[in-house]
Amino acid sequence: MTTLDPRPRARTQQSPSGRGTSGRAPSGRSPSGRGPSGSVGPATGSSAVGLTGRGAAGVGAAGPAPEVSWVPRPLRRWTDALDTPVTSFVLVSSATGLLLVFGLLMVLSSSSVESYATAGNPWAIAGRQIMFAAIGLPLLLVAARLPVLWWKRLAWPALFGALFLQCLVFVPGLGFEVNGNRNWIRLAGFTAQPSEAIKLALVVWAAAVLARKRDLLGSLAHVLVPVVLPVGAIALGLVLAGHDLGTALVILLTLAGLLFAAGTPLRYFVLGGGVALAGVAALVLQEQHRVTRIQAWLSGQQCTDIYGECWQPVHGMWALASGGWWGLGLGASREKWAWLPEAHNDFIFAIVGEELGLPGTLSVLLLFVALAVGMVRVAQRTVDPFVAIATTGVMVWVLGQALINIGVVIGVLPVVGVPLPLVSSGGSSLVVTMVALGMVMSFARAEPGAREALGTSARAARSGAAVVADVRLPRARVSPARPRR
Repeated sequence: MTTLDPRPRARTQQSPSGRGTSGRAPSGRSPSGRGPSGSVGPATGSSAVGLTGRGAAGVGAAGPAPEVSWVPRPLRRWTDALDTPVTSFVLVSSATGLLLVFGLLMVLSSSSVESYATAGNPWAIAGRQIMFAAIGLPLLLVAARLPVLWWKRLAWPALFGALFLQCLVFVPGLGFEVNGNRNWIRLAGFTAQPSEAIKLALVVWAAAVLARKRDLLGSLAHVLVPVVLPVGAIALGLVLAGHDLGTALVILLTLAGLLFAAGTPLRYFVLGGGVALAGVAALVLQEQHRVTRIQAWLSGQQCTDIYGECWQPVHGMWALASGGWWGLGLGASREKWAWLPEAHNDFIFAIVGEELGLPGTLSVLLLFVALAVGMVRVAQRTVDPFVAIATTGVMVWVLGQALINIGVVIGVLPVVGVPLPLVSSGGSSLVVTMVALGMVMSFARAEPGAREALGTSARAARSGAAVVADVRLPRARVSPARPRR
C-alpha cells in the first residue's frame, strides 16, 4: 500500500541544461533567497541589489520585487506623466522663451525714461534689444537643429574665431571702452562684446577635449593642459587686459564647471580655488575703484559714501524695498528716473522687484530653476560625455551669472558688472546666450525617443490644422415656400 506523505514536496525546476533540480537552493541558500546569515538577497550570490530591490539580472529568486520610489503616492502619477522623452526639451525651450519675452518687456519698462532723455524716443534701447532678439531667434532655431557631431566639429573654429575677435578690441579704431572696460568692438555700425563669444567657444571646445581625455584626468598635468594652460589662461588674459573682471569671473566659474563635469578629482579644485582667490585678490588691489567697491560692500548698511560707490547698491535696495509685496505696477518704477544707474542692464532685477514685487522676482527665479532642471536632465540622461560636459558648462555659465547678478542687487555680493541672462539689456549677451541654449535644445532632442515624439507632435499639429482648414460649414436647408390655400 502506498502511503501519502503529508509534507509538500519541492517543485522540480527546469535548469538551463534541461535537467530538473531537486528544489534545494544552491550553495546553502533557501528557495526564498535567504542565505545562512538571514540576509535577503537574490538567488545568485554575485548579483547586487539596488534601490529597486532587483539584482543584476533584474529578478531575484523570489520573483521581481516592487520598485522603490521616494515620491509620495498621490504625486507619483503626476511625476510619471511628466517624465517623458521630451520633458528636458520642453523645460529648456519654455524657460528660455518665457525669460526672453519677460526680459524684452522689462527692458522696455526700465529703459523708457533714459531712452527718451538721450534719444527722444522711449523705444530706443528696447528697440535695439528687440532687434538683437530677432537676430538671435533664427540662430537659436538653427542651433537647436544641429546634430551633436557638428558641434564637435565646430569646437576648434569657434575657439580661434572668438579669441581673434577678442584681440580686435585692442585695435585702434575698432575697439573702444565702455565704463572703463575695453571689451567692445564697432563693425559696420554695430557694436559687439567678443568676450561673450569666448564663453560659448570655451564650453564647446573644452567639452570636446575633456570628453576624449576624461580617463586621464587623475593626473594634474592632463587637467591643466590644454584646458587651463594655455587656452584658459589666454582667454582670461585677453578679457582681463580690457579690465573686465566680471566677465573673467564668469569664465573662470565656467571652466571649473567643465572640469567638474569631466570627473576631475576634488583635490585639484581645492588647489585651484586657492590660486584663483589669490589671483582675484591681486586684481582687486590693482584698481582703486574695485577696492572702494569691496569696502562699500563690507560696510553694508553703515556705508557713508552714499553719493559715491554706495549710490548704486543703495538705490538698488531701495527699489526692492519700495516695491513691497506686490510692486508698484508695470512701468511705475521711481528709481528708473535717473536715480538707479544701469537700471535696464546690471540692476534690472531691482526694477523687476520694484514694479512687480515678490511675485515678479520669484517668477524669474522659478524660470531659472526650470532651466536648471531641464539642463540637469539632459546631462544625466545622455550617454555622450561631450553632451554631458557641454550642457553642464552652459548651466554653470548661465545660472552662475544669474546668481552673481541677483546677489549683487540684493547686497550679498559686491558690485560686479555682469548682466542677468536673457533679461538684461545687451545684444551680445542675449544672442550668445540664445545660441548656447539652442545647443542644449539640440542635445535634448537627441535623447532616446525625443526626436520621434517631437516629430509626432509636429505631424499631429499639421494634420489638425489641415483638418480645421478643410472644415466646411453645412449649408442651411431652406424649405420652399408653400402656397397658401
